[in-house]
Amino acid sequence: MASLELHFLGHSTVRIGLAGRTVLTDPLLATTVGLLRRVVPLPHPSTWAGVDLVLLSHLHGDHLHLPSLRMLGFGVRILAPRGAGTWLRGRGFRRVDELSAGETIRDGDLRVTAVRAEHSGHRWGPRSTHGPDTEAIGFLLEGSGHTVYVSGDTGLFDRMSLLGERDVDVALLPVWGWGPTLGPGHLDPVGAADAAALIRPRIAVPVHWGTLALAGMTSIPSPLRARMRRLLVDPPHAFATEVAARGLPTRVVVTAPGSPVDLSLPAAA
Repeated sequence: MASLELHFLGHSTVRIGLAGRTVLTDPLLATTVGLLRRVVPLPHPSTWAGVDLVLLSHLHGDHLHLPSLRMLGFGVRILAPRGAGTWLRGRGFRRVDELSAGETIRDGDLRVTAVRAEHSGHRWGPRSTHGPDTEAIGFLLEGSGHTVYVSGDTGLFDRMSLLGERDVDVALLPVWGWGPTLGPGHLDPVGAADAAALIRPRIAVPVHWGTLALAGMTSIPSPLRARMRRLLVDPPHAFATEVAARGLPTRVVVTAPGSPVDLSLPAAA
């Protein structure tokens, strides 16, 4: 996979080099997001320099983080769920293309197709009745003979099996979140392994783990402190164990937040 480069910047943010384009997924380039605190160092700014294309899977603040988008420049090209364009343009971003599941856009030699995600797309959460509301989507990136699936936040759904027909080389799959429990529309290690069984990627890179925690939850003594500390480390390894136990052909490459993804690594133990 010499023509494909990945760098896991943390949470759901991955820098992807493919087909002559540099893509950044759900940029989160800050130390705080509301009550959440980053528990690992920020990568060097060079890791998000020169971005051609930003993919926004949905409008939640840990995926569509306005201060991080501003760091990339108001002229960066953004692909967002249909319905988000007016809201983003109203905040100064000039190049916003909207996609619904099944729609495709080209950027040079890179082909990007929006795919379904099972998750709330409302800016303020599923119980809110005001503010921007869109569908949540994932993305299928194709170019230079490679296919990368970027799931965004999603729960498991049966039609994930359609992605198994797309010959996915690398799937970026979420395996946890930022708290001691997960709400609906998320994958845990078992659910992510179920997804891998449907999608059948050659390589799976676990994301959405090990980066954020509620302020004080890992430091202030409480019954949840030990659990939260474990949840910042264990989910990707539990995912790898689940994949191996099922005998799936997928190779899991566990990558620490802030690190390049070594696609030549053997399967995780």
